[in-house]
Amino acid sequence: MDSAPLPDLEGLDRVALKALLIQHQEQLLSVAASHEIELLSLAASYQNELRSLQSELDSHLQTLSQQDEQLRSSSEQIEHLKLVIEKLRRRVFGVKSEKVVIQLEQLELHLEELESSQAEMEAAVERVRPAAEPKSRSRRKPLPEHLPREVVSHTLHGDSCPDCGGQLRQFGEDVSEQLEYIPDSFKVIRHVRPKFACSGCERVVEAPAPSRPIERGVAGPGLLAHVLVSKFADHLPLYRQSEIYSRQGVEIERSTLAGWVGGASELLTPLVDAIQKHVLAGAKLHADDTPMPVLAPGSGKTKTGRLWTYVRDDRPAGEDTAQGRASTAASEALQGRPASGRLCGVPSSLRRWRH
Repeated sequence: MDSAPLPDLEGLDRVALKALLIQHQEQLLSVAASHEIELLSLAASYQNELRSLQSELDSHLQTLSQQDEQLRSSSEQIEHLKLVIEKLRRRVFGVKSEKVVIQLEQLELHLEELESSQAEMEAAVERVRPAAEPKSRSRRKPLPEHLPREVVSHTLHGDSCPDCGGQLRQFGEDVSEQLEYIPDSFKVIRHVRPKFACSGCERVVEAPAPSRPIERGVAGPGLLAHVLVSKFADHLPLYRQSEIYSRQGVEIERSTLAGWVGGASELLTPLVDAIQKHVLAGAKLHADDTPMPVLAPGSGKTKTGRLWTYVRDDRPAGEDTAQGRASTAASEALQGRPASGRLCGVPSSLRRWRH
């Protein structure tokens, strides 16, 4: 508020002084009322924003609670399957061992799918709610010494301290190794980051660590792509891939491969969602229903599983309507209800939409 200059108070009589005080009091009350209205409006806006944030927080907490419950259930199934597999392995040389081997292989497949799905859920939970400390894992075996090493040095741009501008001197380096795959051979990429210390303030400086497809994972992008293609395109189960790598002198446990599949599935979720959006944007959606026998653990029998494939094809067709189970599935997909529940043992991000 712009205040008018005060008159000469010495020349005012009592009545004029009283009028002047009343005038200024009214101005102050008007300004206070205006500020009070602004504060009330601002408080109401903040309250609405807080209610909205609280609602989002409650939704996230509910989602995390559901994911935690799924993780616990998945962990229990994994432990149960491990016990069953160990029991069957002890019987493999007994009577009817051929049937036991077949059942064992089916259980191995089911176990690796559960482990992959669990790793995917853990990656999704960690992305929303990063853990204060990394999850404890079994001690990782060192990468084989016989594999060739490719050294990649990550150097700084410039030789001056970013804080004080002093001269940097190297006093050490951080070395981390990443397992990469070249068709028919492995190699280890060694990332070397020289450490520099400022001669003026002893500040330690080094290049940022390179990003990895899976946090704290040793698998490079080429190796991850090879594992996924071998599993889903070449139908090579993870335990068989583990045996193949072992023959090359690289010991990679099946559970480790399953974790890589789950992490890659989470990583590919944006691409899968983009494909889903593109497929559902078409005027027509084609669905293919392929039945296949799937082992029902614990019953000793198989049940009928169904593999659903959705394809967008806007080319002219002779029929206006399609009949049968696939037609119903396509209609459900267009309504936002894909038949993902009919797919057994495939991580959700890799199974929901195949184009």
